[in-house]
Amino acid sequence: MASGKILIVDDDTNICELLRLYIEKEGYEASIAYDGETALEIFDTVDPDLVLLDIMLPGLDGWQVCREIRKKSNRPIIMLTAKGEVFDKVLGLELGADDYVVKPFETKEVIARIGAVLRRSGKNSEQEPEKKEVTFDNLSINLTNYELKVKGVAVDTPPKEMELIYHLASNPNRVFTRDQLLDEVWGFDYYGDSRTVDVHVKRLREKLEGVSDQWSLKTVWGVGYKFEVKS
Repeated sequence: MASGKILIVDDDTNICELLRLYIEKEGYEASIAYDGETALEIFDTVDPDLVLLDIMLPGLDGWQVCREIRKKSNRPIIMLTAKGEVFDKVLGLELGADDYVVKPFETKEVIARIGAVLRRSGKNSEQEPEKKEVTFDNLSINLTNYELKVKGVAVDTPPKEMELIYHLASNPNRVFTRDQLLDEVWGFDYYGDSRTVDVHVKRLREKLEGVSDQWSLKTVWGVGYKFEVKS
């Protein structure tokens, strides 16, 4: 049986009850919020392991709730949306969403996504997560505790930026396309506007510019990006 606490945020009571039924059947604890403000209150009280978050909510919408959660927590967020526009996906990725489920959905699919996202985040596992850390000149990237150190000083870095730089730096001198990075870092197939990768790389460069002449975050024109290390 699975374990963990899931917060369901949706203004549709039928969807909430259906999800709660399946989630509790799997062994998770479920909390429900029908609007954004309540969702943030419950989040602070319950400290869930994962949030299922609808976009269209009364009061604070899903985007605003996602923003507020990301200011204080790296807990995984799966967005629930009836919309399929590229813009929604890009915005969700940029705000730090971990996965997407588009309505109408199969409840079993949602349960499978929850399990996959929790496994990726190191929860829902019997074993201690392996230590994930890479170091270079003046740079330490520790994905176990999501800590980026530049010249020995911890730099505040959002989860997706951490995962992106870790993925690139773990494969030095390998070129990744934007689509590969979206698939491998965000953990689900994504087609369409890939500008979200550019946004994250730009933010990382602002943190890493001029830190060392031994490595650099390079654009490979017409292809994608690589973490270049001088031999």
